[in-house]
Amino acid sequence: MRLLTHLRHVDLAVPDYDKQLDFYAGVWGLTKVAEDSGISFLAAEGSPEQYVVRLRKAEEKRLDLVSYGAASPADVDTLAEELLAGGVQLISQPGTVDTPGGGYGFRFFDVDGRTIEVSADVEVRQHRKIEERESIPVKLSHVVLNSPDLNRTREWYERHLGFRLSDTLSSPHMGEVMHFMRISNQHHSMAIAQGPHTALHHISFEMRGLDEYMRGSGRVMRAGFRKIWGPGRHMAGDNTFTYFLDPHGNTVEYTTELECLDEDTWHPHVYDFSQPEVTDQWGTANPMNELIAKESFNDPDRGCFVAPPV
Repeated sequence: MRLLTHLRHVDLAVPDYDKQLDFYAGVWGLTKVAEDSGISFLAAEGSPEQYVVRLRKAEEKRLDLVSYGAASPADVDTLAEELLAGGVQLISQPGTVDTPGGGYGFRFFDVDGRTIEVSADVEVRQHRKIEERESIPVKLSHVVLNSPDLNRTREWYERHLGFRLSDTLSSPHMGEVMHFMRISNQHHSMAIAQGPHTALHHISFEMRGLDEYMRGSGRVMRAGFRKIWGPGRHMAGDNTFTYFLDPHGNTVEYTTELECLDEDTWHPHVYDFSQPEVTDQWGTANPMNELIAKESFNDPDRGCFVAPPV
């Protein structure tokens, strides 16, 4: 039974907090909606979520947590009971969520030691329709996580959180390298990448359309931030992509037109990502190679099995 509904937000701890805040609330196009001492909450103007990124000042860079929504407090309680019965380590019991929008939720560790939050009854943020040529994120699209054991992580998310496999990237010499996982008819809300260590691979933000996606990509390029791959269009998910590095070396993506599929009839594909049309149907992006792939391995996350302080 699937109890998760959607991806809410991704929380990052960063040493140079001011520089990171300037990036996300500036050129990247998010809106700072709340700030406390060394913590800020950033919303996407087109999203009903209270915030899609949280930044926390810390001595060491880490992924603080990934947050998902549930339909009701009863579903939150049911999930907590199921996770406990399945031997999953809870960080907190279901209760009041003390972040913008409130709600009812709890936190726990996934199989790789990441902190995951699930919540319901979060107050809907007043949001708006993004206008034509307005090249700012509409919403959070998906998150991709590096795992040293791709299939162990996939099986854990399927068994405990109800994720289903949409597609897989593989190659003749490397085997399976990425699983695209869904909790709705959106092709993926999360993907798992084979990496040398547990870390954030990338965070993706949905733009209004192709024109806005290109305008946003150009704005970030002109501002001098490092583009590592794109613009192009993936085969798995059929979405556009331009990947950049934020000031702390986290990979962030502008995307649009991510595929919505018929879950009743969908059969997962295994795509050979050594074929250039698999990584980029258009042929406009710089070729994918090992150096580009390594950019998104990110630094080893030392926050594994250590809950963030807030």
